[in-house]
Amino acid sequence: MSEWVAWHEGYGPGTPLTLRLTVVQRFIRTALDQCAPGPIDLISLCAGDGRDILGALPGHPRGPDVRGRLVELDPELAQRARDQAAEVAPAIDVVTGDASLTATFAGALPANLVLACGIFGNVSDDDIHNTVSHLPSLCAPSATVIWTRGTFAPDLTPTIRAWFTESGFFEVGFVAIPKTTVGVGANQLTSDPHAFDPDVQLFRFLPAQERPSRR
Repeated sequence: MSEWVAWHEGYGPGTPLTLRLTVVQRFIRTALDQCAPGPIDLISLCAGDGRDILGALPGHPRGPDVRGRLVELDPELAQRARDQAAEVAPAIDVVTGDASLTATFAGALPANLVLACGIFGNVSDDDIHNTVSHLPSLCAPSATVIWTRGTFAPDLTPTIRAWFTESGFFEVGFVAIPKTTVGVGANQLTSDPHAFDPDVQLFRFLPAQERPSRR
């Protein structure tokens, strides 16, 4: 079992991961409610088994309009997402690949909804800043980005929220779940999108012992 497959075993009733998932899915449904009529394009970076978006779509009136690309490096998790997408969202493609490379999303952009969950606790502060600053190049006008980051000390979430503002986003909401170190943010692009550059590396996952989420 890979590290990331084992990490997914942490979902369960009342666990921090499940509480986080509930908030992420609520932000997803709100973003879908606000999308203009027509197709809704989405991308998910480090999508895992895709349960955030694939769990939010069933029963939502805009579900049939959603299409896009989920990218996950772990082949077992990617296959789980692929199997689930085939049932609930056939217009969503699942790619086994490196979500840190913007080239992986070529052909699936610009996106109305960008999911960047489970990333910021595993990379350096500089890479978080780099990722946030390049998100406008992945977005359609007025796109929503949903992201997560632990509020463990030292809490970087206030700085991340400021970086989103500096990069042309309006904060739709931020939730720090009580009695956990879980933080979930949603931000809407209010500036003009940037030109897409397929030659950018957004982040690099740190070795396990160096990750902020493990401290």
